[in-house]
This record gives sequence, structure tokens and C-alpha cells, in this order.
Amino acid sequence: MDIDLWWLLLFPAFFGLGWLAARVDMRAVLKQAREVPAAFYKGLDALVDEQTDVAARSLSEVARAHPHSLEVQLSLGKLYRKRGENDRAIRLHQQVMELPDLSREQKALVRYELSQDFQKAGLVDRAEEILVKLLDSQTMGRAAREQLLSIYQQDRDWEKAIATALELRSDAHSFQHEVAQFYCELAQGALYQSDYDKAREAVKQAFAANRKCVRASILLGDIETALGNHDAAIAAWQAIEKQNFEYLAMVAERLFDAYEALGKPQEGIALLRGYQRTFSQLELTDLLYQKVATYEGEARALEAAREAVHARPSLLGVYRLVESQMDELSTEGRLDAEVARALIMKHAQRLTVHRCKRCNFRSRAFFWHCPACSEWESFTPNRSENH
Repeated sequence: MDIDLWWLLLFPAFFGLGWLAARVDMRAVLKQAREVPAAFYKGLDALVDEQTDVAARSLSEVARAHPHSLEVQLSLGKLYRKRGENDRAIRLHQQVMELPDLSREQKALVRYELSQDFQKAGLVDRAEEILVKLLDSQTMGRAAREQLLSIYQQDRDWEKAIATALELRSDAHSFQHEVAQFYCELAQGALYQSDYDKAREAVKQAFAANRKCVRASILLGDIETALGNHDAAIAAWQAIEKQNFEYLAMVAERLFDAYEALGKPQEGIALLRGYQRTFSQLELTDLLYQKVATYEGEARALEAAREAVHARPSLLGVYRLVESQMDELSTEGRLDAEVARALIMKHAQRLTVHRCKRCNFRSRAFFWHCPACSEWESFTPNRSENH
């Protein structure tokens, strides 16, 4: 009974202490809130409204009032950089470096921000110099490597890009696609210079990084073609069917040319027909029409085009159908068909584009490296008619 009585007496005391602690915490929060300058809230509100000029002025006031606040200074520097005021961002971060009592980690953070300023200003060499010195930093080492990788890709320094990507490999990101593409860039450069041994070795390394690298297969076929090894070229390009069949449209004409060089155009046509029937989404109608017309006549070509359009209707396919039948029309009918054909081509040119699957950037030209978001292997190999 005595123990129960003591507990009854302690409960009100516990509640009282909790209430007092809450009061103390609330007073501290309110005090800190009152100490935050009004300009800070004004700048924050301007950022929400995307008024970066107002935000920059407001944060500048806060920075002048709190010159030793690292967070405020860095935020202002980032805002300057975002606005394209790179000189102001550089000066600010250089001044911040002179602040007393900065820890080693804080200095590394400021140096990293300064490297971003230099890169944005086009002073890539100075940015690289800073980043290289940050590689041993425990806090900024990985970020520095990632930024260096961006610089090496920008400068097309593929050897350094490969080495840096391999250092960045982790369970979360293996960089196998990027490394394979870097080797493909080396292979492409060697191929342009007719250095086939170097190109072949780079392709081999690309396959070692990513055995499903379609671009490596395309380049291998190009190397074999340059050396006159048409059978080997055909084998390299046909391997794409198992890697990613959507890229077959990119090598379809090369495949036919290789068969033609071997004196086997009919086998080339048969292969294209097989691809079209198996993979109806491939854009082979126009190519198949031209080759069939050359070797089998216009009537068979029209039949092939009609089969393709019925399997997968497309503006370019319909354009080819209209064009192939114009000679059979009357004078008035040809005039009408010409108007329809011109209208179809106009819309086909506008709607038939490659698209980046990451950022949705559209282009009539195909890129292995998206010029908008810098992602590799993100472009759709087939141009799609997006209404």
C-alpha cells in the first residue's frame, strides 16, 4: 500500500516536469525564430515564386548581416551560379574560404562549390585542379569524382572517363553502360583514323564492360566491313537481334549492303522481310520497298509496302503507298494524291523523331549521349510518331 501511495504522489510531479520542459523548448524555438532576419523569409518566399532576382537581393542582406554563417553564404553562392552570375559566385566562395575557424570538411565543401563555379564559367581546367585535390576528402571525394567524370565526358577525354567511372563503381551503380560507351567512343575515333586494330581492341573492352552493348556490335560490323569481311560484319549486326532488336532498324541497310557485296541481294531482302514480320515496330517499310523494287519490280515492292503498313500503320508507310500508286491515277487524281502526299510528309517530318526516355528531349538525329540530360543509351532507336 505504501508503494502505491508513493506512485500516486509522483505522477503529478512527472506531469509538471514534462509541462516545464515543453515550455522551455517552445521558448527556445520562438527565440530562434525571432532571431531569423525577415529578409530570409522574404528570400525564401521569392524562391518559391521563382523570383531569383528578389531572392538574391534578400539573401545578400542576410549574408551581410551574418558573414560567418557558412550555410547562408553557400546558399547565396549557389543562387548566384543558378542565375548565371558566375563571377559573383566565385568571389563569394573565395571570400568564404577566408572565414576563420572553418573545419577541414567545411573547407572541402567550399572548394567543391568553387569548382562548380569555375566549371559553369567555362574555366574547366581550374575546376579540374580543385576537384583532383578533393579526391582524398572523406566527405567530398565521391562528389568530386562524379564532377570529374562529367568534365572528362565534356572534354571527350575517354581514357580518364573510364578510369574515373571504374573508381565510382558501387553496388548501387556499376557504370557498365557508361564504361562500354566510353570504349565505343574510343573505337569510333580509331575507326575514323582507319586504325582497325585499336578499334577492335576498344570494342572488345566495351563487350567486357557490357556484353549487351548494341553500339559495340554496330562498330564491330563497321570494322569488319572496312576490312572487307562481309560475312563477319553480317554476324556482328545480326547479334543485335538478341541484344536489343529495336536497334535492328539502324543496321538494316548495312546488312543488305553486306549481302549485296557478297552477291546475295535476295538473301538480304529475305532477312529484311523476316525482321519486318517478326518485329513489326521496326521502321523498314521504305528501305524494303526500295530494295524489292530494284530486284523484284515495282509490283512486288508495292505488295511489300502494303503488307508493312497493314501490320503497323505509319505516316511514312502511307506516304510510300500513295507515291507508289500515283502513276496509275488520272491527271486530276495525281494532283489530289500529290496534295495528300505532301501533307503526309509534312506531318511525318514533324512527328517522327527520336526521344530521350529520361528527359523526353526530341531530335530527328539519333544520339548515344543525350545532349539535354547527358544520359547514355537513352534515345529510342526507332523514331516514333507522337501525336
